[in-house]
Amino acid sequence: MKVAANIKYLKISAQKLRLGADLVRGQRALDAQELLGNMPQKSARLVASAIKSAVANAENNYNLTAATLVVSEIRVDQGPRLKRGMPRAKGAYGRIEHPMAHLKVVLDSGDETAKPAQKEEPKASSKAKVTTKITTKKRGRK
Repeated sequence: MKVAANIKYLKISAQKLRLGADLVRGQRALDAQELLGNMPQKSARLVASAIKSAVANAENNYNLTAATLVVSEIRVDQGPRLKRGMPRAKGAYGRIEHPMAHLKVVLDSGDETAKPAQKEEPKASSKAKVTTKITTKKRGRK
C-alpha cells in the first residue's frame, strides 16, 4: 500500500531541499526521521516533517504500522518565485527572487494486496515482418 504526503510552497530552493531528500530515499521511515532529526539544515527539518505527515496518514487512514513503512519515492519540484526588488545605485533596480519548492513523499508498506495482478503476454514465436517502401523522386531536368 502506497501512502503519500504533499507539502507545497516551502520557502527554500528546490536545489537545497534535494540535498536533504537524497539522503533518505529508499530508507525505512523511522530511520529517515532519526537521521534527519540530528541534522542542522533547514531542508532536513522540512523533509522530516513531510515523512512524519506521511506516516501519520498511513497510521490513521490505512491502519498501517510505522515500522513497516519505507520511503519509496521522494520528489522535489520547483515552486513559484516571489519577485521583489531593492533600489540600487544610480536609480537602478536590483531584482531579488525568493524561490519556493514542492515536496512529495511516498511511503510503501510492502503489502502486495494493493497491487493488481499483472497478466503475462504470450510471446510471439516468429518475428514480425517489417517492410519499408523506399521511394525516390528524381528531380532535375526533363
